[in-house]
Amino acid sequence: MGKWGRIALALVPLAVFGGLVGVFATQMGRDTSYVPSALLNQPVPQFELAAVDGLDLDGFSTADLEGNGVKIVNVFASWCVPCRDEHPYLMDLAERDDIEIFGINYDDPADNARAFLRELGNPYARVGADRDRRVGIEWGVYGVPETFVVNAEGIITFKHVGPITAQSYEQRLLPAIAEAIGQRP
Repeated sequence: MGKWGRIALALVPLAVFGGLVGVFATQMGRDTSYVPSALLNQPVPQFELAAVDGLDLDGFSTADLEGNGVKIVNVFASWCVPCRDEHPYLMDLAERDDIEIFGINYDDPADNARAFLRELGNPYARVGADRDRRVGIEWGVYGVPETFVVNAEGIITFKHVGPITAQSYEQRLLPAIAEAIGQRP
């Protein structure tokens, strides 16, 4: 290898490093909590969930999320520690008369789901058991918890990945609900 070949070879790591710096620089300041969803502004997927065994609530399906106002769909599990953290916000939402909350119990034994809701309270109008995670896949769930806002036409207008926090509740979820209802945030 000649002198110019060695120089070119020495410059390869420098070029790779420069490329990486460029990629990282373009990502600075990006909202890392935003996870794109192909379902935003799309109708809810076709699904049907049976009730959680022994829970005195019906399961639900696509048809239950269409019409008659705004719905919140929350994906939760008893084994999910962040689900416990966000639960007070769901209980607060359950006090409202202008929305209904539906729960997708994700890959969770019925006994555990019942104990979780008995301990923390039940904000849900209906809870469906997604034991095989198939419905979660249809909804594009990355993990639990996740929360969706569905407008009266059955269109998903908002998705929140991760636990609802005080900040996300006030700054993102409540405005998304207000927008879906047709009120000014």
